[in-house]
Amino acid sequence: MNEFVTYQSEENYAIITINNGKANAISHKVIAGLNASLDKAEQEDKIVILTGTSGIFSGGFDLKVMTKSPESALELVTKGSRLSLRMLSFPKPIIIACNGHAIAKGAFLLLSCDYRIGVIGDFKIGLNEVMIGMTMHQAGIAIAKARLSEVYLTRSVNNAEIFSSKDAVKAGFLDVTVSEELLLPTAIKVANMFTKLNKKAHAATKLKVRKPHLDALENAIKLDLKSNISLDL
Repeated sequence: MNEFVTYQSEENYAIITINNGKANAISHKVIAGLNASLDKAEQEDKIVILTGTSGIFSGGFDLKVMTKSPESALELVTKGSRLSLRMLSFPKPIIIACNGHAIAKGAFLLLSCDYRIGVIGDFKIGLNEVMIGMTMHQAGIAIAKARLSEVYLTRSVNNAEIFSSKDAVKAGFLDVTVSEELLLPTAIKVANMFTKLNKKAHAATKLKVRKPHLDALENAIKLDLKSNISLDL
């Protein structure tokens, strides 16, 4: 953990909170903090609730890093892809309490966990990479293919369509939406629901169900490492 990611341990779950400025950007330090927090949750045998700050879960990768150079962008994107791979194969359930906006890597994190709760309101959720001049990376396509239907894959990845919270449920970025004051209580309720599952069976079944997608994502990360990633803002 660090100044951008906090970890709060409760009886049956741990709350991991991203707090990195107005956009809640995913930076090197945020990814390091998330990995350290996941390490701790695994050691403590805790279900994870991952959340952001009021009105925003995350606006995506840190644009200062992404626009510095293609090499800088590739390094951060690769770390982000490996984080998604870890989350998708994590032995404990991961619930995201999405406080509002979730754009680009913020939306990819929604596609990398087990249960997603959003907030009712005028919020934007989706993958804007093509809109800002980034040819979608292979890992991004692999993550989206694992969780979105063919129709919404095209609308989200190719067309960079951004959805409201309500439509994000239809698209597959969220499972349910609630009012802001019910966001964390609902996440805790879901965490308690997950405690009724057999831990070993859940972890093993997750890996079986997701094996083709995890294999595809691992391969995609290797392919991305051979390419250039840049933004045309």
